[in-house]
This record gives sequence, C-alpha cells and structure tokens, in this order.
Amino acid sequence: MADHAEPVIRLESVRKEYPDGTVAVDSLDLDVREHELMVLVGPSGCGKSTTLRMVNRLVEPTSGRVLVTGEDVMTTDPVALRRRIGYVIQHVGLFPHRTVGQNVAAVPALLGWDANRTKDRVAELLDLVGLDHAVYAGRYPHQLSGGEQQRVGVARALAVDPPVLLMDEPFGAVDPAGRRHLQAEFWKIQRALGTTVMLVTHDIDEAVRLGDRIAVFSQGGHLEQLADAVTLLARPATERVRDFVGTGRAVRLLGIGELAPEDLDPLPARTGAGPDEVAPDLAPRDALELHGRLDDAFAALAASGGQPVPVLGEDGRPLGLLSMTGLLGALRRITAEAERDAA
Repeated sequence: MADHAEPVIRLESVRKEYPDGTVAVDSLDLDVREHELMVLVGPSGCGKSTTLRMVNRLVEPTSGRVLVTGEDVMTTDPVALRRRIGYVIQHVGLFPHRTVGQNVAAVPALLGWDANRTKDRVAELLDLVGLDHAVYAGRYPHQLSGGEQQRVGVARALAVDPPVLLMDEPFGAVDPAGRRHLQAEFWKIQRALGTTVMLVTHDIDEAVRLGDRIAVFSQGGHLEQLADAVTLLARPATERVRDFVGTGRAVRLLGIGELAPEDLDPLPARTGAGPDEVAPDLAPRDALELHGRLDDAFAALAASGGQPVPVLGEDGRPLGLLSMTGLLGALRRITAEAERDAA
C-alpha cells in the first residue's frame, strides 16, 4: 500500500444533519490513501454508512467537502461519478432477469464498450472472483448461492477498473463459513488489483482481518480512533473503542498477526534440505508458510497435538519449527511493535 500526499478520498470537516435535527456525521476529517483498504466500523446508527454514501453522492453532506481523486463530488455530475466508483451492498442488487454475464457487463455497456472487449472483461472478472465464466456467465441470479451472488456483485463493481470501490456490509448476508471464505478471497483480490476500498461493517473481527487501517465511529458520527489493526487491538485510544473492541483482543491478534523468522525454533540437525524432509513426524501438508497468519499457525499447532510445526520459505525449503512458545512470542512481538509505533 502506497502512502501518497494526495489521498484518493478526502473528507474535510464533513457534517450530515437531517431536517429533524439528527446529526449522522459530525465534523469528520478522513483520508483514504491510494491502494488502501479502509474499514469503517462501529455500532448501528453511528454514521459509517452515511459517510460511505456521501462519497458517491447517494447522500449529500450538509457542510464540508468530499473529494474523490481531487474533485469535489458536489461539483461532479452524480451519474458520471457513480459510473466510475464501484459499489457493493449487502444484498447485492443484481438484476434478476439478466444473466450473470449481463449483470457484470452493465456498466461497460453504459460506457459504450464494444462487445468483444466487454466479453473478455466479463470472463476475466468472473474467473478472478472464483466463478468459471464458462459455467456461470449464462446463469441467472436465482440459480446462485448467496456467496456466489456476492462474488458476482464484486465482479460487477470492478468491471471498469474503478479507482474507488465502496462496500456496505458486503458479506453480511452470507453464512459464517462462506463469509470467512469470501473475506479471504476478497482480501487477495484487493491486494492483486490495488483498488482503493472503503468498506463498512459492524463486525470488529471482519474489520481487523481486512483493513489496512480502521476508522472506529461512535454514535453521532464521531471518529474515535483511526489506526492499523494491530494498534487498534493493542492500544485502544478511548474507552468507547475499548468497549467496542471488547475482550479477547489477544485472540483477535491471531487473525491479523504474521509469522516472522524470529518466532521460529531452529531445525533439528537431522532435517534435510528438501521440502519432503521438513520433520520426521509431520507430513509436508502440515507445514506452514512464513508470513502466514497466526490463526492458521494456531490451527496447525492444535492439529499436531501441540508438537512443533515446520515452517517453509517461498522456495518450499524448511526454515524452522514453530512451537506454542514461539506462537506466544509472536503475539508479544506484534503487541510490543504496536506500542512502540504508537509511542
């Protein structure tokens, strides 16, 4: 993720007050950097979805400015603005009487893309989100599972390679197992494409798993804390953030922390150099990859009965063994790093 002087999205002293006097967002300053996945999180009614919708003018601010790629959205034609901003909502909103391929092709068609270019882009995007275009392009939304529909929604939002993707509770309608899988797949897609994303969720676990930075809102549209996931969990800035993050912060760190070389024990002298010799008592499939997430490491250690698990480098060669002691050390390391960064 690059840190540029000029953000892709900038909110300057933004306020949204409704005619009945309700203040949804109050004096919000927020920058979203190029290639960043920014998550807005907080309890219901805290203004996070309102903030998201002010970016594409589905809601207009009462005061302040919202800039997208340097342009004030209030001086931009709203239809043109929305065509270059991807938008994914919880219930997808696919056109029921159009095929999957036609749904994904909707915006390219509006922009006048020719048939061959559109067909190629549809195939590319369906494959990217894990749906074989030869199988799915001709199907209709009612023939898909909830998770498959959500994948089509993401593909449609990415159709014209928008500089900004807005997502409002995008995985909320999917069952827990499918939700976790979709989160992981979307995280990989976003990393591969580098799309700038602003995502709304009420789920702190989803926020810390996906976000490069996380903006925690409280009632009345107040920004309580803006931080990366590790800092948020290790050093909540206010009592409201601490209450929202809740207990079990160390467990949540497992889902975002990554293994590092210093977490590993040395390999036994008898271990060979090839990936098939990573450990005499563990099959190669039990091995972990360096920089893998700590929750995967915890699962592997649990499956091994607490015995050390081999860790492989990018070339498939063993680098060391991870023990339960090493896993606890990794948690202490990332917490200490967050505290140093925040000091």
